[in-house]
Amino acid sequence: MGSGTTTPSIPRGASRLWSAARCRGACWETESAPQPPPHHHHHALQQLPGPAARPAPSPRSPPPPPQPRPRLPAAPLHLQPGGGGGGGEQEGGEAPYPEARAGAAMMVAGMEEEEEEEEEAAGGGGGGEGPGCGCKGIRSCLLCEGPAQAAPPPQGEDNFTYCPATGLAKGNEHSEFAGWAFPFPGVFLTEEFVSEEEEAEMVALMDRDEWKPSQSGRKKQDYGPKVNFKKQRLKAGSFTGLPSFSKKIVTQMKACSVLGGFLPVEQCNLDYRPERGSAIDPHFDDWWLWGERLVSLNLLSNTVLSMSCDSEDSIQLFPTFGKESGELSPPGSLTETSACKSSNKQGTDYVLSPRLVPSKEVTVAIHLPRRSLVVLHGDARYRWKHAIYRKNIERRRVCVTFRELSAEFSTGGRHEELGKELLEIALSFQGTPV
Repeated sequence: MGSGTTTPSIPRGASRLWSAARCRGACWETESAPQPPPHHHHHALQQLPGPAARPAPSPRSPPPPPQPRPRLPAAPLHLQPGGGGGGGEQEGGEAPYPEARAGAAMMVAGMEEEEEEEEEAAGGGGGGEGPGCGCKGIRSCLLCEGPAQAAPPPQGEDNFTYCPATGLAKGNEHSEFAGWAFPFPGVFLTEEFVSEEEEAEMVALMDRDEWKPSQSGRKKQDYGPKVNFKKQRLKAGSFTGLPSFSKKIVTQMKACSVLGGFLPVEQCNLDYRPERGSAIDPHFDDWWLWGERLVSLNLLSNTVLSMSCDSEDSIQLFPTFGKESGELSPPGSLTETSACKSSNKQGTDYVLSPRLVPSKEVTVAIHLPRRSLVVLHGDARYRWKHAIYRKNIERRRVCVTFRELSAEFSTGGRHEELGKELLEIALSFQGTPV
């Protein structure tokens, strides 16, 4: 685990995880949230070749039934030999769905990757490429900004914090939302997913290979096919599979109920360092090739995943206070009835009237402890953008992100055979960075 106009296509089998159950554990919250179609409820997206425009569904309505894919080129997709590259952070490597937000382009990209925008789309922003720097367009880092940089990139301020034990986003103490909460579905977080020894071994093996300069002060190692998401083309390139050290990690994932049937087809390692000003802007993941569940292993240091939503709708907040404990009540107690019954009893929780707040005013911090594993799915995958800000990189951080295939490349999909071929390569676990 790094910006018109149609809604992107709905993945086939979109209801697969709708009833996948809320999964809970001692150190993590699991909510197998509905697998909604990938959509945005407010900003329209740039039209891809072939799709026809259709209105975006309401965020509060049930997900629409799966829609057929828009027209694609008549020739079937197939792996093409030759060419280097990897799963992301390369020219044309992620689908560019530009959106306007505070005057900057927000990209649909990988969980911890960003589209390397074409120079004409960058419009002259950013710091420009510097020594050892992979920044392009509006992206910049401390290596290329220099003393003349007018202002650092926006850092964002989180006003809610995700609580793994309850699945609630709770208003931060010093924000205007202190004492308010709302359900935040689609996040699975488990701590100590790997041991200190396993962490050290993995990072040592990564450091034997080259870390290539990437955008916004990051460095990367890709294990995946060369993909042009804009033109929807694939090349096997030099993809030889996931690295051998990932086999044990993938096996351990099977113990997580939310990852049942998860078969990673791509892996991206990213290196963040404070001296480079490493960060990744708010973005969505691509969903033409990548499936619903995004899995990220956080190594070497703690960090914060910042979630933001551009939707024009509102979020219903529930104010709740514990007279003695100060703790939030569980979701089931956030009702007017319980408020009426308990408001006059000393030492019990009470709830005031709900409050509506524009989604765009809400940002949620998901704290990722060192060696933790986080999975984004459902609303957290398709409705909320995720970012890592500079201020939350205090020491070296290595992120390992795994992606699965979308329904289109899975059993029953129109590109099922191609998906099988990709998985056969990936799960050989004989790969080197591409």
